[in-house]
This record gives sequence, C-alpha cells and structure tokens, in this order.
Amino acid sequence: MFEKPEQPPAAFQTVASKSHESKARNLWELDDPIHVVDIGANPIDGTPPYAELLKRGFVKLVGFEPQKDALQKLLAMKGPNETYLPHAVGTGEKTQLYICQASGMTSTLKPNNKVLDHFQGYPIWGKVKSVEEIDTVRLDDVAEIGKIDWLKIDIQGGELNVFKNGEEKLKDTLVIQTEVNFIQLYENQPLFAEVDQWMRAHGFMLHTLLEQRKRLYAPMKINGGIHQGINQLTTADAVYVRDINLNQFTTAQRKKIAFVLSKAYGSHDFAYRLLMNEKSFNKKDFFKKIVGKQINAISVD
Repeated sequence: MFEKPEQPPAAFQTVASKSHESKARNLWELDDPIHVVDIGANPIDGTPPYAELLKRGFVKLVGFEPQKDALQKLLAMKGPNETYLPHAVGTGEKTQLYICQASGMTSTLKPNNKVLDHFQGYPIWGKVKSVEEIDTVRLDDVAEIGKIDWLKIDIQGGELNVFKNGEEKLKDTLVIQTEVNFIQLYENQPLFAEVDQWMRAHGFMLHTLLEQRKRLYAPMKINGGIHQGINQLTTADAVYVRDINLNQFTTAQRKKIAFVLSKAYGSHDFAYRLLMNEKSFNKKDFFKKIVGKQINAISVD
C-alpha cells in the first residue's frame, strides 16, 4: 500500500483488516496510487483535473514542461509525490519550438497565421517571439515512467505524435485527457478526427468534451470584449476511457477508473456502472465513499 495522508478523505478511508489479502479485496480503497503523467504541465493552464487527488496523496505524478519559466514555477510548488522533467515529448527527433507571445500557444508546430488572422486575439497571442531548436523524447523511452493510469496532455497540436511514439507505455492506460482541435491553429496540425481515430483503434472510447472553447471572428466584439465567442468551436479537452465494450477490467482497474471519473470529472453514473457488479458493492457505500455525499438529484433503481 502507498503512503496515506494523515486525514484521508472518506472516499479513500482504509478499512481495518487482519491481512493484506483482505485489504486488497476492499472495493473502497485503492491498492496502489493512481499513476498520472502530465505532458504540458504549464501552470498557466489552470488547475489540473488530478489536483485534489494529488493534494490528498493518492496520485503519483510525472510532469513534463520544456518552457523554462513554467518549469521553475512547477518545481517551486511541487510536493513529495511530484516529479517534473524538462523534456519536450514527441518523436524523439530534434525539432523547433515556437515561443509565442502567449506562453499557452508555444508549440513545436508553427502558428498558422492564415487561420489565426480571421479571429480576435489569436494574431497577438500566436505571434512568434523566438524559435529554439530542441531535442524531443519519445514517451516510450522515458525511464522515469513505469506505468500510466491517467494521461493528461496539452501541447498545442503535438498530441498525436506523442500517442504514436508512446504506444507501449499507453497500452494499459485507463483514462486520457487530451486537448483536441477543430480548426488548424498551427500548420499541419492533426485535428480531432485524426486523434479520435487513433483512440478508437487503440481501445479507447470518447467519454466527454470539456472546456469547449469558442472564438470570435474579427472585427466583431461582444460587450466590448474579444474573449467570448459565439459558435466557432476551436479547441476542447477530450476525455477518453478504455472502452467498456471491448475490455475486461480487473477490479483494481475498475476502482481506479471509477475514482478518476467520479472525483475528477463528476461522472458518477459511469463510476457506478463500473463497480455495481463487484461482490462487495452496495449503493450506500458508493455514495459515501466514492461520490463523498448523497446528491438529491441522483437516484438509482
């Protein structure tokens, strides 16, 4: 068992038992930490979905961030279960890093000005300040990573290259949150359809789209502002899960997926479905220990 915080949350309370074997069979505790990899861990992107579980000691994190300033911020804030590496993850070859006016748009792909110029904001945010030649590493070649239960990736268009060069590390991954794009903000950028094809070919199903971002065509403004779009969808965060129709999960895998889906994404129905046929399952304990509370709007027949 992994080290627990002094006051673990209800969802992870250890049930007293006389043997390691009986502990391992407990449906309401994890048998080992959730191994998370974050590629593109720049803190400018806001609170990551694993933040609360990491804070409580139930995640072991390996993060990648090649931008020096962002990496220094991560290292200054890091806790005991966090490791941060300065690598750019990709094909394993040298590439160019386009450092943009807005650090969140920095990418190994060149901003596509032909597309960006149609919109408010993007021509400024995507302006290239400098170009650096950098080395990249293949995900499959990173020795610091043993297993990946949950991958979060946001590297501005380079995600598909990571997947194609990380198939061995990702073969047992349970959940992937990846940024996807619906228009080419960068030159030669793979779009959502291509990422989705790879996911389905490798045993994943699309669960949900988060942070659907809509941008405003220039020169229009809304209430004097440029950040609120009308309908043009540009990017989103897609959450993929191992396809429940194709995979036979172990109890340990079901528990990890259920904890991630319920705690990070609020997908209590999916979590319930994953655990409902386990021998020690009961509805009351699910709401108490997985969801953490009774939600009046939710009922189960």
